Amino acid sequence: MRQALPRVPKDRIAVLIGAKGSTRREIEEAAGCKSLKIDSNTGEIEVVWPEAGNYDPVKALKLPDVIKAVGRGMAPGRAVQLLRDDWFFEMVDLRDHVGKKSSQQRRIRARIIGSEGKIRKMIEHHTGTEISIYKSTVVLVGEGYGLSSARQAIEMLASGSEHGTVLKFLERERKKMRVESRAIDYIVEKPTVSESSDFSDLVPGLADVASRRNRRLKATQVDPENEEEVSEMMDLAEDEEVSWEEE
Repeated sequence: MRQALPRVPKDRIAVLIGAKGSTRREIEEAAGCKSLKIDSNTGEIEVVWPEAGNYDPVKALKLPDVIKAVGRGMAPGRAVQLLRDDWFFEMVDLRDHVGKKSSQQRRIRARIIGSEGKIRKMIEHHTGTEISIYKSTVVLVGEGYGLSSARQAIEMLASGSEHGTVLKFLERERKKMRVESRAIDYIVEKPTVSESSDFSDLVPGLADVASRRNRRLKATQVDPENEEEVSEMMDLAEDEEVSWEEE
């Protein structure tokens, strides 16, 4: 099966191919595809998959996100993590917040990166995500909960929020995530009570007393003419005994 993938910018083609095709082979192996064909002139990409049943369809769905992440500035080794079941892709277009002016986009990129990359590192640390900034886009990859917080932090910065406000938001979200994780750890699954259970099962020893009472009640209703019922009545249970005494 052939599948067309997102086209990558020309300045990212060499990164996607890698030295002597090493990066392309790494992606092919991780995705389980037969071949990844990259047009070095146009940046168009096509992937060839094995016959149905011989590849992971989830990876086939997620491979386009890997290509988009690499095309938008992320290192291939980090982008390949998107093939994991619990990692997802998000992209924020800065033009949606500041328009098409390149000067405004540069300003927002600088705010997201911070001095010596400190702000971006703080967002990554608090959310467990990987962030890549390329021209007018910000690419984020990571697990669901942290990814949502990271995207909201990027959008807050792009909309003009102060660094301190964003960092306080991330700290609150991180604490909330820890509390929820701790709460899940303390959940203990209680054994289910079968539908046939009654009140006697809840009181220690009561079930045995009820059983003996039912046996005595059944014994009083035995038909003396029925040899099978009489024989069954005469068989003693483990907690029964016959005693004799003279008057």
